[in-house]
Amino acid sequence: MILDTIVEATKIRVAQEKQVESPEAVKAAALALPSDTGFPFEAALRQQDFNFICEVKKASPSKGIIAEHFPYLDIAKEYEVAGAAAISVLTEPDFFKGDKKYLQEIASTVKIPVLRKDFIIDEYQIYQAKVWGASAILLICACLDVPTLTKFRELADSLGLSSLVEAHDEHEVQMAIDCGARIIGVNNRNLKDFTVDVQNSVRLRNLVRDDVIFVSESGLETPEDIQVLRDNNIGVALMGETFMRSPNKVEKLAYLYGPTYYTPKVKMCGISKVETIPAVVEAKPDYMGLVFAPSKRQVTVEQAKVLVEELHKQYIDTYGEPVSEHDTIGSHKHIKTVGVFVNEILENLITIADDVGLDIIQLHGDEDEAFIQSLKECTNIEVWKAVQIRSAADADAWIDSSADMLLFDAYHKDERGGTGEVFDWSSLDAFERPFMLAGGIDSTNVARAIRTVRPYGIDISSGIETNGMKNNEKIKTFTKIVKGIER
Repeated sequence: MILDTIVEATKIRVAQEKQVESPEAVKAAALALPSDTGFPFEAALRQQDFNFICEVKKASPSKGIIAEHFPYLDIAKEYEVAGAAAISVLTEPDFFKGDKKYLQEIASTVKIPVLRKDFIIDEYQIYQAKVWGASAILLICACLDVPTLTKFRELADSLGLSSLVEAHDEHEVQMAIDCGARIIGVNNRNLKDFTVDVQNSVRLRNLVRDDVIFVSESGLETPEDIQVLRDNNIGVALMGETFMRSPNKVEKLAYLYGPTYYTPKVKMCGISKVETIPAVVEAKPDYMGLVFAPSKRQVTVEQAKVLVEELHKQYIDTYGEPVSEHDTIGSHKHIKTVGVFVNEILENLITIADDVGLDIIQLHGDEDEAFIQSLKECTNIEVWKAVQIRSAADADAWIDSSADMLLFDAYHKDERGGTGEVFDWSSLDAFERPFMLAGGIDSTNVARAIRTVRPYGIDISSGIETNGMKNNEKIKTFTKIVKGIER
C-alpha cells in the first residue's frame, strides 16, 4: 500500500536527519522558542463563515508533478492575498517533493499561520516543525495509535503548536476524538488506494462535537462542493491541487467562496501629494481622505484645496461629469472627500469643510456624542466618528450615535488618528449598524477582512504606502484585489 511505503521511507529519512542534527539539539532549539503562541492556526480557522487552508505542493503520488515551475514563495504570498486562513506546506521529499526550506521561508514571509504537512512518526519531527516556523502539524491516524497520537498532540500543545488530526473513516475519527484533538480533518482521499469520495466528510461530520474544528480535505473543486460542506456544518477546507493549478488565486478563491452579495466601499486616506491623484482617480475609490490633524500625512487648508480641485478635474477628464446629490451616504458616483480631524473646535471644522469643499467630516479624537450632535446642527455635511476598539463594548457604546457613519480602528492608548494596527475583528461580530473598518488593512488581509467582518467599507492608508509615502503600484494592487473579491 502507498501509505505503508511512505511511512517506511519516512523512518529512513528521520534516522538520516538525526545523524545530521541531533535530537537533543533540535529539541533545545524548539524549547528556546516562545510557547505561548495563542494557537494562531486554530484562531484562523474560526474567523470566517468558511475558511480555506491552501496547500503549497509540488507533487503527489497520485498526480505526479503538479507544478513543474514551483515559485513556492510567490504561491504562498498569492494565497495570503487571496484570503486564505492558513497555508499547508509539504515537507515530505520523496513522494511529494517537499522540502523544509519551503516551510521555513514561507513561515517567515507570510502573516497567516502555516501547517507542516508531513508523515509525523517521531517527536523529533514535531520539534523540527517548531524550529522551522510552523504553527501547526499534521497527525495521521492511519500512521499512529491513540497513545502515540495523544503523546504527539500533547507535545505539540506544550510547544504552542496546533495539531490537525487526520482521519479517513469512523474508526479513525474516534481515534482523533480519543486523543483529544481540537482540529479533526477528514481526508476524502483514501490513502490506501488514493480514490476520492467528497461525501466522506459529510458522512463523518456528525460523529464530532460542534466545538471541534472540522476540516474537509481533498477532492474539492467547485463552489457547489463548498456549499455542501457549509450545509453540513463543515467550516474549513484544505485544498491543494485545485489552487496549485489556478493561474489567478484571488479569483479562484473568490469563485469558491461564492458571491459576497455586496460591494464594500473603499476609502483611501492620507492623500497628501498631487502626484498621487492620478493613481487615486484610476483606482476610483468611493472616498479620498485628507488628514488635517498633526501627522506625517497632514495637509494644510491650501494644500487640501489643491488636492480636491485636482481630484475633481482629473475625475471629470477621465469619467465625465459626476452626479452630485448628497442625500445618502455613498449616493453620488464621484470620489467623495473626507476631512480627518482630531479634537478640532467646532467653528474650525465648519470653516475648513466649507473652504475645501469636503463631503464628510471625520472625527478621530475624543469628540463625544454631544459634540457630534452640535456639529450636525450646524452643517449638512456628513459626520463620521472614528472609534478605537479593544473589545465589543467599545463598539456597542456607539451603536446609537447620531454620527452618519462609525469607523472602527485599533486601540492605542497614546495615539489619536489611525494606528495602522489590526485589532480583533471578532469583536464586531454582533454589531448591527454599518461601519467602516480601519487598522492595519493592506493587500495581504483585505480579502479576509471583507469576508470576516463584512463592513460597509474599508479604510486604507499605510497599507498603500512605502516608507510613509503613497505607492501607486500598491494602490493598483489593492484595488485589483478588492475588485477580484466582488462577485
